[in-house]
Amino acid sequence: MSRLTPPRTVFFDWHGTLADTFEAMYRAVDEMLPLLAELGLASRLREPGHGLIPEHDAFVAHVRAHRRLPPDVKRERRISRTEMFEILFGPDADAKHVAHEAFDRCYMRHFGAVQPFEPGVRAMLGKLRSAGLATGMLTNRRRALFSRELGEVDGSGWKDLFDVVVCGDDVRRRKPSADMVLRALGELGSSPGPEIWFVGDSTTDTVAAKEAGVTAIYYNGAKWAPEQLVRIFPGGHRPDAIAGDFAALQALALPPRRCSG
Repeated sequence: MSRLTPPRTVFFDWHGTLADTFEAMYRAVDEMLPLLAELGLASRLREPGHGLIPEHDAFVAHVRAHRRLPPDVKRERRISRTEMFEILFGPDADAKHVAHEAFDRCYMRHFGAVQPFEPGVRAMLGKLRSAGLATGMLTNRRRALFSRELGEVDGSGWKDLFDVVVCGDDVRRRKPSADMVLRALGELGSSPGPEIWFVGDSTTDTVAAKEAGVTAIYYNGAKWAPEQLVRIFPGGHRPDAIAGDFAALQALALPPRRCSG
């Protein structure tokens, strides 16, 4: 772990970081995958041998053959649709854009209850804000869908906990592009730098942070083992720190001298 600059602003990812929407997400992806040919995406799936790790090639092969998610992916609940589309389409930004748009249409039919990813999320966000830090949300969700989830999560909603929100349909290029980070900084009147942190549970969040020139904090909510983490990050895009839970994240962001008690 590198030496961290204390944060002035902390951006968060939504699904898999602050909130758990796995069930609805996987149902929507499974509804969308049979439409690949209709969407013009079947021929744009990555060719064998181009995956970052062998498991990625196996994932693409399963989707090619069955047009649905592998059972182990849904069972393990570790990767998001954004990571799936990265695995399936690689650097083809147009294909990923079409896939995200189709996913959004399917997700509207599967939206359900939204729970915090782990207990104490609201309290952790409140402590960051009480310490004078700005907070933001960067989610690939469509704004109409995310606003609904944000208003219902935890039974009370978290609309009062973020200074800025950037959604997938606010920019042309979703994460792992840096566009969402840079737009959020622009809305806050800030510039990239190590005092800006982006916390997310996926390699796409880490890549977006590094491409934008801000500190990348990987939230290991999926409990990947160290040897697995070494394998999944693209070369040159390693996180600056890894937090296994929000207690660890809070300790990183608010060392004892900055805590109010």
